[in-house]
Amino acid sequence: MSSSDDLYAVADFCLIPMGTGEPSVRYCHDSQRHHFYTYLRNHPAFYQVAGYIAECQRILEKSGLKYKVRRYGTNLEGSWFEVSKAIHDCHLAVHAQGAPRIATDIRIGTRTDREIAPGTGNEAKVKRVEEILSK
Repeated sequence: MSSSDDLYAVADFCLIPMGTGEPSVRYCHDSQRHHFYTYLRNHPAFYQVAGYIAECQRILEKSGLKYKVRRYGTNLEGSWFEVSKAIHDCHLAVHAQGAPRIATDIRIGTRTDREIAPGTGNEAKVKRVEEILSK
């Protein structure tokens, strides 16, 4: 498939660094919140997983693709090739930062029944749901 025939892809992916020695999620009860944040300030290595994700976001910024970081993943859109390459490049960057393993959940949607204006795939879906809710 040539680049002119490449499918436009709307993706959602969640990159999870593994084997880093640091938890990716830490539960914190409200009464422990002060102690938890004190722990974070005194243990910078705890930020390690967030640092891996930040590195991935730098890669996405350089890609020029439209993306939106969310709490449990990232929306990304562009040609199938560009989206796949961006996720690949995120893996390379996070491994280069020292993560020995990475698990990534990816959901990709494409369509051929109508044209999607570049950069509007995710916004159109959200807008449609908001229209329905406003009725």
